[in-house]
Amino acid sequence: MSNKQFTHIGERYDRKEAKEKVTGQATYVHDMELPGMLYAKCLHSPYAHAEILSIDTSAAKALPGVKAVVTGEEAPYSVGIYMVDKDIIARKKVRYQGEIVAAVVAVDERTAEEAVGLIKVEYKELPAVHTIDDALEGKVLVHEDLHTYEHMKGVFFPQAHTNIASWNRTLKGDVKKGFEEADHIIENELSVPAVAHVPMETHVVIAQADPYSDKVKIWSSAQSPFACRQLLAKSLGIKKSDVQVIVPYIGGGFGGKAGIHLEPLVTVLSRAANGRPVKLKATREEEFNLLPTRAGMRTRVKTGVKKDGKITAIEVYHDWDSGAYADYAVNVGKTAVYSGAGPYAIPNVELHSRTLYTNKVFSTAYRGFGHLETHWAIERHMDMIAEEIGMDPYEFRAKNLLRTGETTISGELMYDTTGSPQACLDAVIKEIGWTGRKTEEERQAQMKTGKVRGKGFAMLAKAPAMPSYTSTAAIMQMDEDAHVKVMIGAVDMGQGANTIMAQVAAEELRIPIENVEVVWNVDTDKHPYDWNTVASKYTVMGGNAVRKAARNMVTQMKEIAAQALRCHPDELEHGDGYIYHVHHTHRRVAYTDLSMGYVYENGNGIGGPLISHGVYMASGLTNPHPETGQGRPGLVWTFGAHGVELEVDIETGEIHILKVASAFDIGKCINKKLVDGQVLGGVVQGIGSAIIEGYKFSPDGRLLNPSFTDNKIPTAKDIPDEIVPIYIEDPKSAQADGPYGARGIGEHPMISIPSAIGNALYDALGIDFRRLPLSPENVALAIANK
Repeated sequence: MSNKQFTHIGERYDRKEAKEKVTGQATYVHDMELPGMLYAKCLHSPYAHAEILSIDTSAAKALPGVKAVVTGEEAPYSVGIYMVDKDIIARKKVRYQGEIVAAVVAVDERTAEEAVGLIKVEYKELPAVHTIDDALEGKVLVHEDLHTYEHMKGVFFPQAHTNIASWNRTLKGDVKKGFEEADHIIENELSVPAVAHVPMETHVVIAQADPYSDKVKIWSSAQSPFACRQLLAKSLGIKKSDVQVIVPYIGGGFGGKAGIHLEPLVTVLSRAANGRPVKLKATREEEFNLLPTRAGMRTRVKTGVKKDGKITAIEVYHDWDSGAYADYAVNVGKTAVYSGAGPYAIPNVELHSRTLYTNKVFSTAYRGFGHLETHWAIERHMDMIAEEIGMDPYEFRAKNLLRTGETTISGELMYDTTGSPQACLDAVIKEIGWTGRKTEEERQAQMKTGKVRGKGFAMLAKAPAMPSYTSTAAIMQMDEDAHVKVMIGAVDMGQGANTIMAQVAAEELRIPIENVEVVWNVDTDKHPYDWNTVASKYTVMGGNAVRKAARNMVTQMKEIAAQALRCHPDELEHGDGYIYHVHHTHRRVAYTDLSMGYVYENGNGIGGPLISHGVYMASGLTNPHPETGQGRPGLVWTFGAHGVELEVDIETGEIHILKVASAFDIGKCINKKLVDGQVLGGVVQGIGSAIIEGYKFSPDGRLLNPSFTDNKIPTAKDIPDEIVPIYIEDPKSAQADGPYGARGIGEHPMISIPSAIGNALYDALGIDFRRLPLSPENVALAIANK
């Protein structure tokens, strides 16, 4: 599609909120102070698994300035997104080091902190589940009562009297026969550690519970106000209509602020303080040690391949170290049943995705939603298969990539408009100048210089991970001066949703984008519903909803103008702030004369204030079949590929990334400036997972790196010398049911970055790395061992 078709779609507009943020005008929950506000601090468990024998809070309660001290026995509430398995304050026992065992409310943070130090807790330490193998062995159970927990039946499958929170499967074709037909069978084991989200703004909540009713008002740095409202109401046993959640500006989330976290606890604390507003702000250490992470994971994969490189069968076990509670982790695990083998046409598949409880900080959604982890394993494995059978990894992938008419591992049929993995692969191959792997002689020759270069690439594929009934809505109102306010339920935490929706509204109404305002603070009492701000689904779903709302408003204006102009609405067009006759264009009515209703010369009025709405519900989705995983769980696929060129210092093991080329079949790029930002940020975040980040635990389950001192993230020095975003915008492969053909792109740039780096490392060194991170220490040790 050419940009000439559109006025606003495809333009490089700045983000709507940019000035407020860079000038410091933007208000975050961290900044907020309410009259009479109190402050909370928490006491955390020093043990990974222990029985709570007693808690003495008397000294804390006696400290001047303390207004309330609450333990689990005084807050008997449980919470869970897909499985209700977590107490808001630990009761009877703790399941990870850092879990909250008591909370204090005081007149200021210093007093609250002092009071926390006065609480005495007696524990009986219990044997802990530390590893994936410990969890599968099941000698120690993290949740003895797993079989009694309420959960989403038919979607998640907890295994009674085990540590398996959910066991999801994909079965396609005849795997046994597929392996019998193979000329080569290649097996590998790969893994990734848990990592932190590290938003710039830590989790923070202010709650005010009405002391005379069940009504609760919450201000939260949260991605999903409506999910928060629903889950809090369920946890506390009150009506959803009694819960109001307000999300102002939010300083990043990356999935870590999806669902619900501190909100029920702070509500209980406000109740304990007789309804005064209470603020709880997580420290950076609590971000690492209390709040959820991205799960660690181990993949064991076995693949059958013909001599010509055609894959005949694959067997995969993705085992997720999801920590002490299920949270979003079971849904992360579920995504593997439709994307856990990559964007390949594989006739025979047996895939198991097991979400496991361990005695570690629990996990949740993280940008890419399980795909960086599964793609690390699959895309490294694909390179290793190519090496094993003596085939170029480009040719091997090209032979097996999904194409029109083929089916995904969950049985979803590929159309022309589903997108083209091959086009993405070809684009990055060309950009990095791939001509084949180095020979061992070429590697040895480079080794003499002290630095070795290599190239590699990896595929990616992702569809939104969300319930089959996911929906969203938009409300639109035109003011007297034809300024349009748009209200949506999604939260813009940096991905640019508000700007994109303004472009869609301006395009459909044919007005300047300056005349469109997406109302910023999302308030569940005022804004229309949106399921969750996750999954890279909002450009498609929100875009369609806003488009419908705008078209509905245009229809209203035409119906009123038709009466004023004495013609049929079908004879009218719109643009430049007017409704006008398609032929007699001088016959027209200004938007400003319609916004509050049209008034005839004699004073008669028709119409009224222009208010419209649009809704969009995911169409045609199904839950995966409980036993086979077959179905249509993915609303829209975005395919992509990364190509990497890097240099390794063979003495220090340090990796310097020279170039990253990232191609995505995006369908239609609504705002290239914003997409570029997502790609550049996502690539750097992916580099963090590849070469820097990773939780480290002691043998007794204590987190060893709970601060930036030892748990680092990328800085400016880690940015590649060159990042080249490439967008495939072929009208033939554009998303037919997306707004203007667009697909989601928010999470995809970080998926498979570690895989591409790992493959480039093999090209440089001839060493297969199977575990992240690819830190200087790990790389240097591998070189020394070689």
